[in-house]
This record gives sequence, C-alpha cells and structure tokens, in this order.
Amino acid sequence: MSEAPRASGTVALSGLVKRYGATRALDGVSLSVAPGEFFTLLGPSGCGKTTTLRSVAGFVTPDAGEVAINGTVVTRVPPHRRQVGMVFQHYALFPHRTVAQNVGFGLRMQRVEKAEIARRVAEALALVQLPGHGARYPGQLSGGEQQRVALARALVTRPAVLLLDEPLGALDKKLRDHMKIELKRLQREVGITTIYVTHDQEEALTMSDRIAVMHRGRVEQVAPPRGLYETPATAFVAGFIGNINLLSGHAAGANAVACGGATLAATGAAPAGAPVAIVLRPERIRLDPAAVLDTVLSMTVAHVVYQGETVRYILKSEAGLELQAVELGEVRFAAGARVRAGWTAADARIIQEERA
Repeated sequence: MSEAPRASGTVALSGLVKRYGATRALDGVSLSVAPGEFFTLLGPSGCGKTTTLRSVAGFVTPDAGEVAINGTVVTRVPPHRRQVGMVFQHYALFPHRTVAQNVGFGLRMQRVEKAEIARRVAEALALVQLPGHGARYPGQLSGGEQQRVALARALVTRPAVLLLDEPLGALDKKLRDHMKIELKRLQREVGITTIYVTHDQEEALTMSDRIAVMHRGRVEQVAPPRGLYETPATAFVAGFIGNINLLSGHAAGANAVACGGATLAATGAAPAGAPVAIVLRPERIRLDPAAVLDTVLSMTVAHVVYQGETVRYILKSEAGLELQAVELGEVRFAAGARVRAGWTAADARIIQEERA
C-alpha cells in the first residue's frame, strides 16, 4: 500500500456517571489514554467497560462527567463528529454489499469523491491483508476475514481513536489466538490510539500497553500488564488476572501474616491484627525446595491436574489451608504425597482485605 494512516489522538474521561434506573453502570470513571496507546478495559460482564467505550463513541451520554478527545470536550457531540472508528463483536457488515462497499460506506457518508474512495478502500484492504477481496460479499468470507473487513471499515476514515468492543468474541480459539497477534501488529503499524474492551484476561495481557480493570462501574486499577499481574492493588484484581492463591488472615508485623495456624511471609505491611490477604501466584510456589525460603509448609497433595505443558497441584495442610502450585514438565508427586511448599517474601504480596 502507499501510506498507512497515522492519525492518533488522546482520550480523557473525567468522573463519568451513568445510571440505568437504580443501577449505576458507571460510578465516577476517570481515565486518560495517550496517543498511539493500546488501552484495554477489562472486567466481568456488567462491570461498565462497554458503557465506558460507548460513552467515548457517543452512543451513550453520561449523566455526569466529561469525555474529551484531543483536548476537546465531546460529551454531547454526536458519534459521526467525534473522529472515532468502532468495531463491534459481530462486525455489523452489510450482507448485501460487497467488501469494497462495506469498507467505503463511511467515506460515502462523508461525500468523498469516488476516485478517492476507491483509492482509500484499496489502501485499507491492503493494510488488513485482504487485497483483491473488494468484490466479494461478507457471506463468502471466513470469520477472521470478516473481522479484517470491519477493521478496514473503521480505519478507512482515518479516525483519531479506534474503539474495539469484544472483536474476537465470535471467533474460535485458534483463530482468536492468531488474530490477537495480527490485531496488535496492525495497531502498531498504523500507530492509532486504541481502546479495546474484553473480559478475557489473556487477550488483555497479550495485547495491551496498559489495562484498566473495572468492577461494579468503577476502575479498580490501571497499570501495564506486568504491573497488574505482579502487583495487584486489590483482591478483585488479583483474582481476576490469572490464577491466584488468596489467603485471608491478619497482619503479624512487617512482611508477615498470621493465617491457617502459621505465620506466612509476604511483602507489605499493615497495622498489627488488621484483616489482610496474601496474593500468591501458583507458579511462585516451590515444592520440596532445595533452597532456604522465608515460608515452608508441610502439606498433602489433594489433587493432581495434568495440563500438558504444566502440572497443577492442589495442596492442603492439616490446619485446613489450601494452595495451588504449578510446575512445568512431568508429574512429580501423586495424590496423597506429603510435600513441602515454600516461597520467599518477595513472591507474595500483602493487600488490605476487602469488605462489602
């Protein structure tokens, strides 16, 4: 293709509130997205992520707060005047129109000249690796190809911001894994600011520059993928991002928590006796360790789950403490075996226990 579009914008959300009857879909959401950033809104169904995205697009008008794109408040500006492109989960392609007609639809609405439409449609299809597909119809394409057409349609108008609402949800796992890589490649090539909505933690960790984890209409934490995984700010974030051991107890001094009849090492501090939790990733637990560790517990293997590349052990102590540990490679311990499970204080993190 000749030139890839290089439009890129900033997005700032300030105190967004949206109510549906007695339900607060958004409860004071404030976020900022930098030019060229791949920013993901992650959370379970009903957390407010799609409402946030649709507020940026202009399909939802918040009851309070402001949406700004490139420094201009657009809270009550209609969608077609916001310089955004949007891709929906089910693509919303016109089945009776060709691929070229679908991609060029937005340009026709802008009354762009026919020759320019043809040039930019060809450019957009080349960008998404579908050159020569312009005369086909959506029904003649695979799911992945339809998604590429939807992306081309969103990009052809050269928006400042690209909005993606669960765009991989309709694809099977193998194609979804492939399209994650392709979508990120495309976003980097174009350099466009992108806001992506998903409930899939793996998608978010794989593709994002930063992630906002949402829960009950609020933003729990914003951080790069590694920051969310390694240093979750809340028990909800810890539990939602990957597998976790969440051990409730009480602070027993700096870097220590009383839990399950033992004192467990972890990084962090809280007032003595305060309710806290330890977050500990299963892969950080070492079984029958040779090295000296800060915490070592005698436990019984309750279950063994063989997962191909990894083996997951469910461990229980006599005091009722339960842990999950994950190792690469072959099964080393059978159900019923006694093992020592250990970790360093740096492997675990103390967070304040959440209260309803």
